Amino acid sequence: MHDVVIVGAGPVGLFLACELGLAGCSVLVLEREAEPGSPWRADPLGMRGLSAASVGAFYRRGMLRPLLTASGVPEDPGPGAEADEPSPPRSVGHFAGLALDPAEVDLAALPFRLPGPAADGMMTNLAAVETVLSERAAELGVEIRRGVTVSGIAQEDEHVVAYAGEHAHAARWLVGCDGGRSTVRGLAGFEFTGTEPLFTGYVMLATLAAPGALKPGIHLTPTGMYIRMAAEGHIGMMDFDGGAFDRSRQPTREHLQAVLRRVSGTDVTLDDVRLVSTFTDRAMQTTLYRRGRVLLAGDAAHIHSPLGGQGLNTGIGDAVNLGWKLAATVHGDAPDGLLDSYTGERSPIAAQVLDWSRAQVAVMRPGPHARALQGVIGDLLGTRGGTTYAFERLSGSWVRHDLGGEQPLVGRDAPDFRLEDGTRLGDLTQDGRGVLLDFSTDRRLRGAATGLEGRLRYAAGAARNDLGLGAVLVRPDGIVAWAGGPDFERGACERAVGRWFGLSGRGGSA
Repeated sequence: MHDVVIVGAGPVGLFLACELGLAGCSVLVLEREAEPGSPWRADPLGMRGLSAASVGAFYRRGMLRPLLTASGVPEDPGPGAEADEPSPPRSVGHFAGLALDPAEVDLAALPFRLPGPAADGMMTNLAAVETVLSERAAELGVEIRRGVTVSGIAQEDEHVVAYAGEHAHAARWLVGCDGGRSTVRGLAGFEFTGTEPLFTGYVMLATLAAPGALKPGIHLTPTGMYIRMAAEGHIGMMDFDGGAFDRSRQPTREHLQAVLRRVSGTDVTLDDVRLVSTFTDRAMQTTLYRRGRVLLAGDAAHIHSPLGGQGLNTGIGDAVNLGWKLAATVHGDAPDGLLDSYTGERSPIAAQVLDWSRAQVAVMRPGPHARALQGVIGDLLGTRGGTTYAFERLSGSWVRHDLGGEQPLVGRDAPDFRLEDGTRLGDLTQDGRGVLLDFSTDRRLRGAATGLEGRLRYAAGAARNDLGLGAVLVRPDGIVAWAGGPDFERGACERAVGRWFGLSGRGGSA
């Protein structure tokens, strides 16, 4: 019997497997696809944007450099990475096709942004992400079985069984990371609610009879949207048909050409279509992320349109939040309520991501009302405040888990504090432990992690830029659990340590 069975070997399932393997859990990953390679995962169709928050997750586990190499990105930390003060972001992105200028980001409005190797997002592809994660999972002893389709789930008091054909795979816990059409979600009886689609989207590799007939870039039109990517033949379009065509039948060249002509307002001709897939803006979410010994993460728990590239990043956030909590539960170290805090923390984040996606669809929708809205939103996003707001959303810096208390850093991704000896917080988190940073001159928190050395590291020293703090407690997922000013009380920190790392929990109880 394994500690955890994960269904799905995409980025979310693999990241979770790495987190659990790093914590010493025995993990089995079951993947439906027989082979990892697919043109949908490599460039150009597999191209994805990782937010700064997701890049930070790879960085904290020592996987950023391999990811940069696999993605073909120069290992350049960017201007100012070794400075003590933040530098402007390299890029921002877009909202509903409305481009944003990184020069308009107001750094003064981002008080917790510190320079470092993971200060910005990056472009990569799914193949690169999965290659890096698969290799790390193998190093950690994770077993991945491909060509396995789960067809049934049975829960018992102390374990759960996943059935695949004639084979039964037992574990103490099972996590569905099997995508938007999750089998695990249905088999385990999770409630899935939300809004129905307004459009059918298409992504294809196709050859145009006259390549110059479509302008490169993202284009909102009176009848929809089309995107011509820099890669030759990579075209996307959105047809506001109420999602009627999505997966209802295989789109023909004639159908695709008709849709492309309608949304682009041109007489463009498709010579041939090599690959095509459809999607919608259906926005749905499970009401819970756990039922008994079955949990969900990533698209299995929430789906929405791909606008803004939030799906992969939200899923990685799920994986790093769940990993250490589930590992502590497996080992019997979890304080009461730790595992259930996964739903409490991540569900509100996904709900806001769904609304961010819905808002973009509302702006894009054809008609005079949406065109008026585009003008207003465009004006707002052109301001310094509007650009900064959008940057926070797209970078992931807006995310703040509700952990209680008024200190504004608590619940956010920890800044990459750098001590005077050059050690960065990211250097201290690679073994998966939490970190207690003590900036006080009297080393006030020495001994506060006694008895928890296997799960919490104590590090002391002055920081190049301590943001006016005296100490910071960082959970294994990189989230700040407690922060105190220069005159902090030791007892407040010890209570936070007990809350997240205490030994009084019932451990692996379901």
